[in-house]
Amino acid sequence: MNAVRSGPGLIALLALALAVPALGQSATRATPGFVRVAIETSAGRIVVALDQRHAPATTANFLAYVDDGRLDGTSFYRASRRKGAPKFGFVQGGIGMDARRRLPPLVLEPTDKTGLRHLDAVISMAHGADEDSANGNFSIMVGANPSLDAKRGYRGYAAFGKVVAGMDVVKRILALPTGGGRGAMRGQMILKPVRLIRAVRLDGTPKPTGRPKPWTLFNPR
Repeated sequence: MNAVRSGPGLIALLALALAVPALGQSATRATPGFVRVAIETSAGRIVVALDQRHAPATTANFLAYVDDGRLDGTSFYRASRRKGAPKFGFVQGGIGMDARRRLPPLVLEPTDKTGLRHLDAVISMAHGADEDSANGNFSIMVGANPSLDAKRGYRGYAAFGKVVAGMDVVKRILALPTGGGRGAMRGQMILKPVRLIRAVRLDGTPKPTGRPKPWTLFNPR
């Protein structure tokens, strides 16, 4: 048996392997370091695996919305298609502007800190002009969107997991007719939003926040 060589090249290779997030998340079984969430929509089922090892704060925030039922009864409302390549872009869903469902804003976990990237099937938290204002809105990539990654002088958005089942559903949502909207969302609002019926975690024990749920006063479940 040949001896294993050591040196700068091997050390660099090992460092790279440790820095790259684990691959091979499954839709049907738990994967260490990831939490699966099933998102049931009127267009079909999407399962995402959230990377709590590399993006712990963003994952915890999303799970708080899931465990509280704050995403139940909301929608996918935006389809942002790439100019010249409309099969690529991203879809956006969540609580929209419903302040009754909001939890405290989330401090951004940028991609240059987590090591994650906005690749195909990646889920990312949406935010407004204030980069530390994310709440219960999120996007799913169709194709890579490197413009959302952090770079010098730009903190970008927080990638925090990937779709492990249901990308066909995501692609159907991206292809829906759009219009309306303002600013960056001009022409991108889905004319008949896709209902987000419910979101439920598939791994671990739910941890509701215990905060009030004022939206249920008018929409009892």
